Amino acid sequence: MAVSHNVGSKHGVAPLEVSVEAGNGGAAEWLDDDGRPRRTGTFWTASAHIVTAVIGSGVLSLAWAIAQLGWVAGPAAMLLFAFVTYYTATLLAECYRTGDPETGKRNYTYMDAVRSNLGGAKVAFCGVIQYANLVGVAIGYTIAASISMKAVRRAGCFHAHGHADPCNSSSTPYMILFGVVQILFSQIPDFDQIWWLSIVAAVMSFTYSSIGLSLGIAQTICKLLILQTLLYSWLLTHMLRVRAQSMQILFAANGGFMGSLTGISIGAGVTSTQKIWHTLQAFGDIAFAYSFSNILIEIQDTIKAPPPSESKVMQKATRLSVATTTIFYMLCGCMGYAAFGDKAPDNLLTGFGFFEPFWLIDIANVAIVVHLVGAYQVFCQPIFAFVERRAAAAWPDSAFVSQELRVGPFAVSVFRLTWRSSFVCVTTVVAMLLPFFGNVVGFLGAVSFWPLTVYFPVEMYIKQRRVPRGSTKWICLQTLSVSCLLVSVAAAAGSIADVIDALKVYRPFSG
Repeated sequence: MAVSHNVGSKHGVAPLEVSVEAGNGGAAEWLDDDGRPRRTGTFWTASAHIVTAVIGSGVLSLAWAIAQLGWVAGPAAMLLFAFVTYYTATLLAECYRTGDPETGKRNYTYMDAVRSNLGGAKVAFCGVIQYANLVGVAIGYTIAASISMKAVRRAGCFHAHGHADPCNSSSTPYMILFGVVQILFSQIPDFDQIWWLSIVAAVMSFTYSSIGLSLGIAQTICKLLILQTLLYSWLLTHMLRVRAQSMQILFAANGGFMGSLTGISIGAGVTSTQKIWHTLQAFGDIAFAYSFSNILIEIQDTIKAPPPSESKVMQKATRLSVATTTIFYMLCGCMGYAAFGDKAPDNLLTGFGFFEPFWLIDIANVAIVVHLVGAYQVFCQPIFAFVERRAAAAWPDSAFVSQELRVGPFAVSVFRLTWRSSFVCVTTVVAMLLPFFGNVVGFLGAVSFWPLTVYFPVEMYIKQRRVPRGSTKWICLQTLSVSCLLVSVAAAAGSIADVIDALKVYRPFSG
């Protein structure tokens, strides 16, 4: 099919429209308006990609985050981050096409959108932040997967030998195993081909989130029943109505719910400095739990052509996904805090707040690992695609780069096998050096939240919609951006302080 990118430009007609009029409509049926193979993504596949990216290992640290903030600030912070993430994601979705929302030029990646709307040094800044964050996510997910695999072994050990046995083991072999699996799945060439993996990962994320939620509820109910039994025993013993009324008031006030309005108190084992750092890190954990803006444009590029426009489909998918994940986050985080109070672990299912039923905990941790296999691919595909596009442009005639062997969803080329395997190996080795799940999660969330979730979407929206400088809308958007910048800086400082403390006692490859 002969397609000229210059023909028809004087009249504002898209190149493919000229080809269709020239009699190549049959061939054009298999192509989109940009000459690429027709996209087939829908509202549901986009939602699955988002849920896979959003409901990740970050959900398991939310009980710890709420424990640092308390019953008032914890849930309020989660709702605030959910609103900001959803609102800025709708702004970013508008930037997939430059100009007309249905026929404008497509931006295939986040960097392309920044290049089309902002240009200059901001493109390089965006690229550094986005891809550094994606590399960091890959490292964080490798750590989280190894912790869950290690937890399966420990749960069996605790069940067999009792809780007094430390059941220690190294996480290094599990990281290597996870890396080997990722080398295999990284040979799937692009986003369009991993839709099934995203759906499986999304199902797994709901599975382990539901198990964590159920265990938290069960633990809280058990405490309620124990407290109620003690209350009735006390009443039968003393038979004093006045005291009964006061005890009922106490029961109603405390029930089986642990925690406090302001979170962990300064005192035994917690200094005022630690309280501040942990509070700031909690904001980073919550931000990480909602992070997916750095791959939103790439997900949107899988949606089939209008009507309706890709931005409308993406906004609907974002609305459903953020609402669903927020409900899960609130339930998991709040019930985990209610069950454990100040002792909530930084990973609800691997910190062994729960020991029994061990088989259910094993199922949850296996689900985490399966989910992280898919989530790793969702976050790493933009990196893979970026490097491979550059290589294809630099060496278009090289068989090393372009020649492929296709087997099912896999497309193996010598370059892809070499480059993607090397990437997985490097991230695995770095994960072995820094197995601090909670601290890594908080730092990644803090560093990426402002630039990728807030700053660039706001700036691109202002430029594309020509929002007048100094107008009410412009002032509100800039106020949102500056406020989120302050939160990101504070959260990053808290996470860095904790990483430094952990490094003081850690020996590499001993985790």
